[in-house]
Amino acid sequence: MELFGRRAETAVLDRLLDRAADRAGSGLVLWGEPGIGKTALLEYAVEAASDATVLRCRGTRMEAGLAFAALHELLWPVLDRLETLAVPQAAALRGALGMSRDPANRFLIGAAVLSLLSGLARERPVLVVVDDAQWVDEASAHCLGFVARRVATEPVAVLLTGHEDPASGPWEGLPTLEIGGLADDDARRLVSAVVPEADATLVERTVQAAGGNPLALHELPALDHETDGDSTLSPSGNAVSVGPRLRRAFRARFEALKPSTRALLLLAAAQGRGDRHVVHRAGAGWGVDTATWDAALRSGLLRASGARLEFRHPLIPAAVYDGSPFSERQAAHRALAEALPRDATMERAWHLAAAADGPDEDVATLLQHAAEECLRRSAGSMAARTLCRAAELSPEPRDAARRLAAAARAAWHAGQADTARQVLEEAERLGGVQPVVRLSGGLRGILEFAYGMPERAHHYLAGDMAVVTEARRAVELGTVAVRAAWTAGRSDLQQESLHRLRAVDTDGDATVSGLMPVLRNWWSCYDLSGEFPPPSPELASDAVGRLGTVAWELLPPVPLAQVWGVEARLLDVLRVQAAQLRRRHELTALALVLAQIAVLDTAAGRWGAAEAAAEGLRLAEEVGAAHLATQSRSCLGVLAAARGDHRAVDKHTRGILRVSVPRGVRALTASAYWLRGRAALFDGRPQEALSDLLCLVESGHEASHATFALLAAVDTVEAAVQVGDGDVAESQIAMVQEWAQRSGATWARAAGHRLRALVQGGSAAEVSFRAALDVAGAGAQPFEYARTRLLYGEWLRRARRRADARTQLVAAAETFDRLDAGPLRGRALRELALTDRRGADPSTAAGLTVQELRVAQLAADRLTNREIAAQLLISPRTVGHHLANVYPKLGITSRAELARIDFDGDLRLS
Repeated sequence: MELFGRRAETAVLDRLLDRAADRAGSGLVLWGEPGIGKTALLEYAVEAASDATVLRCRGTRMEAGLAFAALHELLWPVLDRLETLAVPQAAALRGALGMSRDPANRFLIGAAVLSLLSGLARERPVLVVVDDAQWVDEASAHCLGFVARRVATEPVAVLLTGHEDPASGPWEGLPTLEIGGLADDDARRLVSAVVPEADATLVERTVQAAGGNPLALHELPALDHETDGDSTLSPSGNAVSVGPRLRRAFRARFEALKPSTRALLLLAAAQGRGDRHVVHRAGAGWGVDTATWDAALRSGLLRASGARLEFRHPLIPAAVYDGSPFSERQAAHRALAEALPRDATMERAWHLAAAADGPDEDVATLLQHAAEECLRRSAGSMAARTLCRAAELSPEPRDAARRLAAAARAAWHAGQADTARQVLEEAERLGGVQPVVRLSGGLRGILEFAYGMPERAHHYLAGDMAVVTEARRAVELGTVAVRAAWTAGRSDLQQESLHRLRAVDTDGDATVSGLMPVLRNWWSCYDLSGEFPPPSPELASDAVGRLGTVAWELLPPVPLAQVWGVEARLLDVLRVQAAQLRRRHELTALALVLAQIAVLDTAAGRWGAAEAAAEGLRLAEEVGAAHLATQSRSCLGVLAAARGDHRAVDKHTRGILRVSVPRGVRALTASAYWLRGRAALFDGRPQEALSDLLCLVESGHEASHATFALLAAVDTVEAAVQVGDGDVAESQIAMVQEWAQRSGATWARAAGHRLRALVQGGSAAEVSFRAALDVAGAGAQPFEYARTRLLYGEWLRRARRRADARTQLVAAAETFDRLDAGPLRGRALRELALTDRRGADPSTAAGLTVQELRVAQLAADRLTNREIAAQLLISPRTVGHHLANVYPKLGITSRAELARIDFDGDLRLS
């Protein structure tokens, strides 16, 4: 086909296809106003990719409500290749495409389509073409977006077109190319080619009015002729919006046709899927015969290819449908519904809904069945919309409320919290609060917990326990109520919820009944009455395994599992839960579980696997769950602090506090303060670290939280020892040792020995260091184990046991190096240098000893003598002594000159 202009655009497409042929696939979204030439560029790409397998589909307004409709059209030519897929993928894809009743899973469907394209691409490059992506149904859009972001190493190109900049939504992150209007010279050439008989005046009027829009350049000359030239230009002579003018042009052509031809075009526009057989059956009672079909195809508005129908441009069906009287549109939809097979539930439901002009319980029931089919196919957002329409058509308010409650749950599972909230409020308006609580399973409290304020969530959840009808659901709500109180740092509310949870009668559910004692004991960490005995480590670990067989709401938060010392068992359970949530497409809950998996991977030294935090962050942001996103930021902040990435620590902690403080999410606020404290401690700023860490135990502070204070005690004590605050160190050590005795947790026993060693002298310190390293299982947390080795090695070096010190310091440095924990690796290597018996090397470092060089570098960084002393574990007086030796050796007399020394070079003044 001939393109006028578009040299820059075709060059981009050529490069995309060339890269794909070289196994460097990519997606690209062409976007711009209707008629701007996006489809013509797609056709150029299809012709240019003559050696490729081309799969294509087009979004339509009518199909936007049908789950996986676009995907079905795209894959129709290669459905025989489903046999080449792994059995679970093939089953999921068949379920999505309506070829079976197998349950569909959004993630497995995306993987199946990717595998299918990859298999095709082993034979020849693949080009996927999606026109009018703004109207592609949501389920297909998410799948295709998933695929387009993952073809970087495949000979696959994915081309899409849309009206708007895809800065967010399913196409987010894909390369984009905005398509603008043609230059005037190219526009004139196009008009002259389309209307050879046009005179210069008509060409110029058209070019001025069209604004470079190719479709307008095609159609406006005819419109200008039909209106005697009166409507091509605005009174000011400037170009006007071409959309309304083009619709008028198409509408004028439509109205000039015979009634039966207009009826056929309206049926095709209302049908929306391009199914010629359905349109043919629907038109049988409308006087549509062979002559009518011939007239419709001759009109130039409609094209046919085999069993497929296609309008020449998407504006045409919009003009035909929107310009037709409502009564005619109703009749068209009824005829189409009648022409569909009985098992086409979803399509029939939407056609009948479009024809309805008032309440209709039969149609509402059919829509409800269609929504159930959407849920089976993991199209939760579409199910929510379908149920909302069913509610609109429900004659009885109680039926409308019931359907709205179900719609809210579907929206919640699809990660659409705002929609869920709005729908739930409407349900409550129609059916009352308590009935909707029963119908939705206490969704308002769950929504508030995931997206709002934990104290308000606790209020809802604790009250709604008594409203829901199932004991299992009451237990789930009660457990989340306890968790909400824990998140808010409110031990009083936690105890209140525990009492409510204890009162639930679970005798009718053996599984939940068996878990009740464990659930109560899990949360006994704040109980001072002794009413709730703590679980033993063995019982706690067994309980976690049993909790993995039930709803995610019953699982404890990761920090609580960490303080009890059963995080390894919890990780296995969370991975199972994540797989189940992916399968059920429950995105908000999945974001929560992914964040907790990342925390446990980080603690276990699998810092590469902690990429789950990044996935959880993206998912939480996608579903708008702000404080779930902060949990992922917290994990990423832990890695940044250990690696010395101060900018990332600042970014993540600011992001956490921006969300957590206004909402009263003390658990997250505490995690941010802990992050800042650790970062400062690892960076050699113990006083700053202590200031942040002590906030975790300060009653009434926004970061006060008992669980996080306990976990952070290892850092608080080290910072306190470095600044010489013995009282803080002793109180924190006592807290850790008391918890170690109560829980038997491995981390607490090891930490108790390590922290006690920091405040002891002589042989007692060594005994404690050895005891910390010898605790069974302590090595399961390699970062903390290496910190113990580092502290022990520093103690041995100061005791002049250099060989023993080197053993510990080398092991610590190796672990820090593997984890890319730069600050502590540097500290370990500096300590190793101090074990060198040569002490000073006059030929380098200007005769400075290793310790003098370290003191000089820290002083050059503007640290005070006290700060240097705290970092190097020496006295301020010793620091002054070293500086007194440094100045004459370097030939300087002040700290100002010291700051100008080139420590990376020859130690001269710069």
